[in-house]
Amino acid sequence: MRLTLLAAAISSTLLLTACNDAETQHPEGSGDMIATEAETSNPLFSQSPLQYQAPEFDKINTGLYEPAFEAGMTQHLQEIEAIAENPEPATFENTIAAMETSGELLNRTANVFFNLSGLISDDEYQRIEADISPKLSGHSDDILLNTRLFARVKAIYDNRDSLSAEEKRIAELTYTDFVRAGANLSAEQQARIREINTELTTLETEFSQNVMNSFKNDTILVEDKAELAGLSDDEIASLKAAAEGAGKTGYMITLVNTTRQPVLGSLENRALRQKIWEASAYRLQDANSPIVLKLVKLRAEKAALLGYPDWASYVIADQMAGDPSEVYGILDDLAPQAVAAAKKEAAEIQDMIKADGKDFTLEPWDWAYYSGKVKQARYAFDESEIKPYFEMNRVLNDGLFYAMNKLYGITVKPRTDLPVWNDDVMAWEVFNADGSSVGLFYLDPYARDGKRGGAWMSEYVGQSTLLGTKPVVYNALNIPKPAEGQPTLMTYDEVSTLFHEFGHGVHGLFSMVKYPSVAGTSTPRDFVEFPSQFHEDYSLDPDVLANYAKHYETGEPIPQDLLNKMLTANKFNSGFNTTEYLAAALLDMEWHSVPADAEITDVNAFEKEALAKHGIDYAPVPPRYKTDYFSHTFAGGYSAGYYAYLWTEVLAADSFAYLQTKGGITRENGDTYRNLILSVGNSKDLMEQYVELRGQKPTTDALLVRRGLKYK
Repeated sequence: MRLTLLAAAISSTLLLTACNDAETQHPEGSGDMIATEAETSNPLFSQSPLQYQAPEFDKINTGLYEPAFEAGMTQHLQEIEAIAENPEPATFENTIAAMETSGELLNRTANVFFNLSGLISDDEYQRIEADISPKLSGHSDDILLNTRLFARVKAIYDNRDSLSAEEKRIAELTYTDFVRAGANLSAEQQARIREINTELTTLETEFSQNVMNSFKNDTILVEDKAELAGLSDDEIASLKAAAEGAGKTGYMITLVNTTRQPVLGSLENRALRQKIWEASAYRLQDANSPIVLKLVKLRAEKAALLGYPDWASYVIADQMAGDPSEVYGILDDLAPQAVAAAKKEAAEIQDMIKADGKDFTLEPWDWAYYSGKVKQARYAFDESEIKPYFEMNRVLNDGLFYAMNKLYGITVKPRTDLPVWNDDVMAWEVFNADGSSVGLFYLDPYARDGKRGGAWMSEYVGQSTLLGTKPVVYNALNIPKPAEGQPTLMTYDEVSTLFHEFGHGVHGLFSMVKYPSVAGTSTPRDFVEFPSQFHEDYSLDPDVLANYAKHYETGEPIPQDLLNKMLTANKFNSGFNTTEYLAAALLDMEWHSVPADAEITDVNAFEKEALAKHGIDYAPVPPRYKTDYFSHTFAGGYSAGYYAYLWTEVLAADSFAYLQTKGGITRENGDTYRNLILSVGNSKDLMEQYVELRGQKPTTDALLVRRGLKYK
């Protein structure tokens, strides 16, 4: 298999970019014994008998992973060695296609482990992850730095014009993977690349686990219920249940992995708001700041060895943007407009603080609470009014699945017979309009201990006609779980996130390509968020809204005036939302634009200087992620890539607005989008696919309207 495929299997936790010596992975004589014992009792050693190879979650435990990983790496290296040593001249079939079909056991084990380690992690998962990640990265380097294998890949690449269009693209991508891994470097340089990669993966894993542990450790315990004034009875009950679940007395507030915290929008107690915000903004400085400084320096050194001036240049060369100047161009173009809008909003908030009889100056922990008051005064809108109309099961079935039926003709059937990894997880089989089965879909909706923060999509089995596999994908959210017996009432942001993640879901489900390395969401990072952001706006389609936005008790549809107030009020914070995002994206870029010889000793000072450099150092609106818990860039697959959300939002807004002129949510539009964007994975040039859909390259006009920074 192409090595980026294995990296994709674990990228929700880390990038597969480090190494270890093969000799330390497989003690002499141990491989056969492990494999023989495991084949009879370990379900990871064979394809799952469940439909589409869905994992047997009821049979999986942490004791199964290490023997499966060890045997999987051994088997994979044997397969790769056979390809490299093939005496026949190199052909696409006997080299690249053979790589695509290799590593079955390793790929299956990695998919299960790294997905579940983000969903049900505990100390044992973390121990295994810390041990296996450097070994897996070493395994990657053992292949990508194999000189005999690279010679065969290069021979095919040099004669690629004789291949079919899809084979040519796979050959080009594979060759690029090898070169970007260091295949053209000297033996001495490759040795240093291996050392760097080992350190990088170890540090990324440590950073990730520190963030995960902070969800348990950096909690705020409130003893006096009166301090929670502003929260609903259900919300208070949920905080009490969280405390009891942790063996504590009182009310426990758990942080989410962003700087701002949802609870700040409701709490009346300013001192508690400040305490929560500071706990969020200043967490992990002692633990993760030293890791960041090491990561940045090592990444810059690796980029220099590979011929790039900095890590951002190295990363973006393989993306749609192509060069950091393109990224800085779009971020810096939008930043002044965003900050100006945020300052205008801040002025209204400061007026509201004064009207509330207070004389303090607006601080970050005041923004959400007083912007809510501005919305109430200016738009007569209160977020709590809207939640009874967004009950989760109705949003899911009468909203999301209804919209996907109108757009793509698909239907879903609950699969209560399939085992799941947590009792709250739901499973469905997805069917096309003609009754043919597309694949399996799981949803894990609630926050809980051991589950990482945020929302994401991944897959247990990827689609490939070469391998004969159909997709098995899941979405994970972190909606607060209500007290037992209470309905799950969602905010509109949570509704939008549900539609967003299912956009990733259909990107995986609708994949229809031959080679697994380019299937589904295996695209550049500054394209992969395009389908997800495109699907967000269907949550507001009038027909879709009318079908799901109904009161959970009475069934009455949401009043039009309340809906209008929500839509108008939601534009109020567009300056804040855009500024906090841009600040994080620019921070990510600046960290990865430093050269290898740069000496940085103070994370906070670097943050401050980086934000000031771009005119986005506006104190009431801090970055969405400050450095020490910026998992996207220091633990996940988005280093020098957080800009991708904005880059792809340009594509999403532009194409969505265009299809609205073609009738909006229709099967014709859905089938067109499915065929040109969702089904092709990375098997074709993606900008060419976009132009075929849209008729031209994208512009930012629709983005500015979407973000409320410009009106039609």
